[in-house]
Parts: sequence; structure tokens; C-alpha cells
Amino acid sequence: MNQRRLAYVIVTMVTVAVFSMLMLNNMFEDVPKNHKILIVISATLFSGFFTRALFPTEHPDYVDSKQENENQKKGK
Repeated sequence: MNQRRLAYVIVTMVTVAVFSMLMLNNMFEDVPKNHKILIVISATLFSGFFTRALFPTEHPDYVDSKQENENQKKGK
């Protein structure tokens, strides 16, 4: 897995875990603790999978040499 992609996935998962725990503790005190833990874990995993699916696997700055060769041929 690309290091940049992995960094985005981890940052997103940590952010979702922290904010979901804060929201559950501050706004939903009546939810049992074991349910809060399950909600945080499932939200964190879902956000990780979703982020992994959204970010491309390869860096967009790479130029396809095949396409570059076709563009040079058309320019001649």
C-alpha cells in the first residue's frame, strides 16, 4: 500500500475514533458503555475502508509513457 494513502487512512480513522468518542460521551450519556465501544470500533473501521476505497492506489503525478508517446506522434 502506498505510504501516502496509508497516512490518509490512519489519520481519518484516528479522527473518526476521537470525535465519535467525544460525541458519544458528551451528547449520549444514556447509551451503555459496551455499545459506545462497538459504535466507535465500527465507525472507525468503516471510515478506514471508505477512505481506502476513495483514495487512488497510485500517485496521480505519474505520467503514462504510452500515452506520452501517442501524444508526441500526434504532434508531428
